Amino acid sequence: MAEATHVVCAQCMRVNRVPEARLPEDPKCGHCHARLLDGKPTALSTDSFDTFVARSDLPVVVDFWAQWCGPCKGFAPVFAQAAGEQRLKVRFAKLDTDAQPDIAQRYAIRSIPTLILFKRGAEADRVSGALDPAQLRNWLARHSA
Repeated sequence: MAEATHVVCAQCMRVNRVPEARLPEDPKCGHCHARLLDGKPTALSTDSFDTFVARSDLPVVVDFWAQWCGPCKGFAPVFAQAAGEQRLKVRFAKLDTDAQPDIAQRYAIRSIPTLILFKRGAEADRVSGALDPAQLRNWLARHSA
């Protein structure tokens, strides 16, 4: 049997088992039928954060940001572009630190934007500050493999 990858649906937060060879085939959620790897950052909340980050076999990079933050707004298109480019390798998510202060406090977010890369729920690396596209690609290449 082909090895399966656990992919959390961004719409219903159900865990789906997808054979690795079928990841490029635009798999759909078995529960709600949403696209699993749509290449868009997922907005997380306190209710969805732990499931999305811990239950995914793919690395998850979370952008901790706030609506009032100028650098966060400037970085958002770079993050969204990377989400599309890396959709088969890394899951991308955003967490509004003002709306979800308990998660921001749990990870001691002191400046924004801050990116944290999680592997199977554990923090693997973090970087603070807005990155340009090349810096983000290089950071992901070094730490997501």
